[in-house]
Amino acid sequence: MPNSLYEFTAGNTPDAPRSDLPDLLTALAADLRAVEYTLDGVANLLGEPAYTALNRDQTIPGLLAAERAVRRDDGAKALAAVVRLWLLAEPQPEETLDAALPGIRAEGLLALGLVEPVPGTALLAAKADLRPYGWDVNEDGSGGAELWVASDLAAHQQEGVLCHDHVLGIGQASTTLVQTTFRRHTERALDLGTGCGIQAFHLLHHCEHVTATDISERALAFTRFNILLNAEALSVDPDRLGDRVSLRLGSLLEPVAGEEFGLVVSNPPFVITPRSAGEDASEQFTYRDGGMPGDGIVAALVADLPAVLAPGGTAQMLGNWEVAEGTAWQERPQSWVDTGLDAWFIQRELVSPEEYAETWLRDASEGRDREHYQDAYAAYLADFESRNVAGIGFGMVLLRRPLSPGQGPFTRFEEITYPIEQPIGPHLGAALERQDWLAANTIEDAHLLVADDVTEERHQRPGAEHPGVILLRQGAGLRRTNLLSTELAGFVSACDGDLTAGQIAGALEALLGGGFGGSSGVSPDADGIREEAFDAGTFRSALLAEAANLVRDGFLIPATD
Repeated sequence: MPNSLYEFTAGNTPDAPRSDLPDLLTALAADLRAVEYTLDGVANLLGEPAYTALNRDQTIPGLLAAERAVRRDDGAKALAAVVRLWLLAEPQPEETLDAALPGIRAEGLLALGLVEPVPGTALLAAKADLRPYGWDVNEDGSGGAELWVASDLAAHQQEGVLCHDHVLGIGQASTTLVQTTFRRHTERALDLGTGCGIQAFHLLHHCEHVTATDISERALAFTRFNILLNAEALSVDPDRLGDRVSLRLGSLLEPVAGEEFGLVVSNPPFVITPRSAGEDASEQFTYRDGGMPGDGIVAALVADLPAVLAPGGTAQMLGNWEVAEGTAWQERPQSWVDTGLDAWFIQRELVSPEEYAETWLRDASEGRDREHYQDAYAAYLADFESRNVAGIGFGMVLLRRPLSPGQGPFTRFEEITYPIEQPIGPHLGAALERQDWLAANTIEDAHLLVADDVTEERHQRPGAEHPGVILLRQGAGLRRTNLLSTELAGFVSACDGDLTAGQIAGALEALLGGGFGGSSGVSPDADGIREEAFDAGTFRSALLAEAANLVRDGFLIPATD
């Protein structure tokens, strides 16, 4: 049963848009749709260079492009006014907004808390950010969506340091998690640390019910506003919101204690922040700082998430982890994982303490005060030095609770820093399915095929009889590269689905060992032919083990009838 102690239903939270005025929300959605305030509409208005600059938080090209668009086409005035107001941080006259959004008008925007008067002028400025968001086709193949998402104004849209209860908009981390999530239908899903609600929007497209939690009352108010503004696109009945969505106020897993979910996603406040004696929670940036020392919040979630996962349920999150001087990056994450849990960590980036400090001081615009910046920078470095931290890793975490206690778990820790295919979520899901297939089947009896995206490269010195390097490359997914032995390359070339893996291994065994009565054989290498001892049993088991690894990584796939 839902934990009613943490249920959040308020529609009027200070400094957040109001969601208790349904007629105004309906009028706003209709007006935004009418002026084509969509991703495509904005891109067409501004043009590619200005639109790309806007994605880098640079507004000047957009302002110039909007002016040119209006000069070319008087019909672009309405969309240009909306873009100037919310995307380009340029206050607008009340009559301009009345003309652009005739259903809600400036009066309605003021009532919702989306704009505010500019003192001493007749202009209205954006009080919250409101921007288009959407996707063409959902990751599971279902229909896409066109939405509008409200959040606090970003650093480039306002002066000074961000407020400590800032509600972050759609950023790189949130879109990374969207792309990383394996989309599958499940009855109950959890969005842990929802922020403005972006993960919940996607979950509502393939899950029956979504519980969204946050420690910030303002964040939940933004999420509620966004869901109700986009109720039709999200298949939510505004009068029966609880049928599909539950909003919970509380820290980490407290609001869902005793409940289980088939899917959990989280972009937690994982940023490692120096702690100070006697600090108050109000001094922390709640959208990124979980209030724990070091990487404690990620460690706590990895340890505690299994308690809310249903059998077979998965959790996907982003996180940072500290890498101590002289240690491998995976040592800390390995220590967090429960032995009965499937766990897959992919490190995407490793930065120095200095780079880390600069990134997050810039994120909150803390460089605008030189003295504050110097003190905060020094605090970061001292904090990392106190724990002998040489680097900070960032990456993706996938956890799964096995369907049954007897199902052996798997753990995997790998570093992939090169570009991968996006969205990567479907490929991570396919990898889990291959892992389950390997656990349930004998590789020796399997009929295997080379995956469609796989190519082979051979490199050899001029005049050499045999290649010195044979590479197997993936063109999709995680785009791994595998260095093959000559024997394994021969195995892969024979995987056309006709023979079993055991039959192919047997043929190679006979080829390599037959000429020497099974006691020795020949194996080509970069220098020609070398003679070496041949152990048929060891050769066969090693070859089949390597074949299983190729299945696990998606180079080979089981043939289907």
